[in-house]
Amino acid sequence: MHIAAVVLSLVLALATLGSGVMKLIRNPKIVASMEAVHVTPAQMTVLGLLEVAAAAGLVVGLWWVPLAIAAAIGSVVYFAGAVVAHLRAHDRELQGAVVLLVVSVATLVVLLLAR
Repeated sequence: MHIAAVVLSLVLALATLGSGVMKLIRNPKIVASMEAVHVTPAQMTVLGLLEVAAAAGLVVGLWWVPLAIAAAIGSVVYFAGAVVAHLRAHDRELQGAVVLLVVSVATLVVLLLAR
């Protein structure tokens, strides 16, 4: 696997793991952000678990590239949805979702090119 694919996969894995864990432990800042976009506590748990799963898929994908590609696709869809949710709720605090969407797209593109 190309070094850029490894680096981006690990950066995205760390970011999604951190974001997912913050949702699962109910970090007050994250809870406030989720409430602003009308996410329920049950939905927050599911979203956190999806992010942790994506992180695991990206790390395991270092050895099995199709899994990394699938995890990157999932991350692109997840964070595109996050951006849309923030926009629909007229929430101006969408920088984190946009940055993670950009990193997800970059990771996916590099993974596909490195094949």
